[in-house]
Amino acid sequence: MGSTLRKSLKTIEEYKTANPHYTDLLDILGDILILREEYRKKMTKPIFSVEDKLIPGKMAGGLPLIDLAGNKYDLTRPKEYFDSLISIAQKRMPAEAHRFLDVIKNEQFDWEAIIRESFNPAPQSEDVPEREARASGEHDEQIDLIDLFIEESLRPELEVVAEKYGALVEKSDWTEGYCPICGKEPKIGEIRESEDGRRYLFCNQCGYKWHFRRIKCPFCGNEEQHSLAYFAVEGEESHRVDVCNKCRRYIKIIELPKSSEGVNLDVEDIATLHLDMLAYEEGYN
Repeated sequence: MGSTLRKSLKTIEEYKTANPHYTDLLDILGDILILREEYRKKMTKPIFSVEDKLIPGKMAGGLPLIDLAGNKYDLTRPKEYFDSLISIAQKRMPAEAHRFLDVIKNEQFDWEAIIRESFNPAPQSEDVPEREARASGEHDEQIDLIDLFIEESLRPELEVVAEKYGALVEKSDWTEGYCPICGKEPKIGEIRESEDGRRYLFCNQCGYKWHFRRIKCPFCGNEEQHSLAYFAVEGEESHRVDVCNKCRRYIKIIELPKSSEGVNLDVEDIATLHLDMLAYEEGYN
């Protein structure tokens, strides 16, 4: 087990002690991190490839390196990984697993189609069982876990791309609010006081972090300071929510002091779900 993984698992245990309400989800995340490392160790040839000569043009044109919505890739390995992830839910949440599996086993549940649509959202073509479940308010927790596992199923493969090309992308002066590696929108980011308060956005899909202007909405590009704001919970000021009152979107931000060694934003994302709830209650999405 690598030192980074050990540190992340230790942080998970600390959050479980501080906030027992998140114990189940944090246990699931811990299992995911272990399974992800095992997957990476067994990887041979990556399924995603990048033509180096096209990188400058893509970055200049605001195009991510991987176009999963438009290109065909062999997703056999990620699907097998997804199946392994499901077993985590069966182990950690046995009482609820049957409802979770009802959604997965539905003949209209098309994993690969959902994967591709997640990179090019099309609400009108949302999977029927998921759409009906969301409309009725049923299976909310199960749907959320499915979303988590679907996103995670591509993570190890896309991480390889992020690690290989991250330094090159960093030099490209990428200015978009979506990920330059895979094109996904961020859910969380960090402000580094060690770098004079620079803000970085984090992609849960591939694990890449990129610098983004502090006073700018990553979703609509709004730079009007009077319509950009943030809020935090008393006593948790290092964890805040940046909001845009123009597009009504939000992103969670972790403020890292100069002495910080960095944090695992996958863990922070789960441990700050109460901030998501507060944002929803305030009308942000």
